[in-house]
Amino acid sequence: MRQFVTAIALTLALASPLPAQEAQIENQIRSQIQAFKADDFVTAFGFASPTIQNLFRTPENFGVMVRRGYPMVWRPGEVRFLELREIAGYQWQKVMITDSDGSVHILDYQMLNQEGVWKINGVQILDAGGETA
Repeated sequence: MRQFVTAIALTLALASPLPAQEAQIENQIRSQIQAFKADDFVTAFGFASPTIQNLFRTPENFGVMVRRGYPMVWRPGEVRFLELREIAGYQWQKVMITDSDGSVHILDYQMLNQEGVWKINGVQILDAGGETA
C-alpha cells in the first residue's frame, strides 16, 4: 500500500508544474508589473529575455511599446494568475488583468528559464470575451 501511495504522489508531482517554479514565474511577472506601475522601465526591462531586450534595445523603447500596446499591464487595476502550462518546451502563464475601467484582459506570458532565472519571452493578449469586472 505504501508503494502505491508513493507512486500516486510521484505521478501527481510530475504531472503538474512544481509549486516553486510556479511561484517564481508569478513573482517575475508581478515584479515586472510593479516596475511598470512605478514607471521604472529599467527594472521592468531586466525581467525580459535577451531576445526581447535585443528587439527593443533600450528600456525607453521597451517602455513606449508597453504604454502603447499593453496599457492594461502598465496601469493595471487587479492582477490574477490563472493556469501555468507547458507548450512546446516553454512555460506559459495566463494572467487576468482588470484595468482601471473595469475591462478584463487575459494575457499569456511565455516564460524562459535562463540559468535558473525565469525571464519573460513574450506576451500575447488573448480574447477575454468582452468581460467586465
